[in-house]
Amino acid sequence: MESNYKEIAPLMMKLKPCVALTGAGISAESGIPTFRSKGGLWEKYDPMVYASIETFQEDPAKYWTIRGEFIRDYDTYQPNKAHLVLAEMERMNLLRHVITQNIDGLHKKAGNKNVTEIHGSLRETYCLKCSQEFIAPHVPEGLPPYCDCGGVLKPNTVLFGEQLPQGALETAYHESTSCKLMLVIGTSAVVQPAASLPVLAQQKGAKIVEVNIERAFPGADFMVKEKASIGLSKILEQIKKIVEL
Repeated sequence: MESNYKEIAPLMMKLKPCVALTGAGISAESGIPTFRSKGGLWEKYDPMVYASIETFQEDPAKYWTIRGEFIRDYDTYQPNKAHLVLAEMERMNLLRHVITQNIDGLHKKAGNKNVTEIHGSLRETYCLKCSQEFIAPHVPEGLPPYCDCGGVLKPNTVLFGEQLPQGALETAYHESTSCKLMLVIGTSAVVQPAASLPVLAQQKGAKIVEVNIERAFPGADFMVKEKASIGLSKILEQIKKIVEL
């Protein structure tokens, strides 16, 4: 069903607290390129060359070529309206958890407390030799940067060929299979295992509300075909109208 905010808002209130699954589309309005859409990062850079663990072990400079600037300019990237709406929903007890495929850390910057970053975060970088941690943007210069001990630094993100953190995966599955409504926001619904989470939620009886510029999850009960900032703001606006009644 295409977007009907007057139906989605009361449903969210009835089935709260909900869970959100977010992808690169939610951060596009913060100036962060998506991966698979037209003009996205993987259109310019082959991910198996620039973002695989095998390549990183052989030539870590390649990954730092595409990620170093973001990490060192980390403070210049800020949450947009969509992130802020989700944080407000959490404070209103409408939302209990955000599962994100994103590695930009913007949900936590926006104020969400319960966030599972299943692909890790560029905010943290650590030394592969001594495990010292560096917090963005405070990372040594160099491509790649090195720790004082001589070890190469690697962002705390999951590269192609690496396993997802078990704890994060377990949390994502638990939240997906126990929620009554899932917001699916700005994801291509292609990358596994994240793409399976709405399916698991729906199999357990949850309603799915997709907020996306293009439909990615055909099984969604409601489709809000808007940018995340617009769609989420309109949903929250309707909820506030109900609360005020």
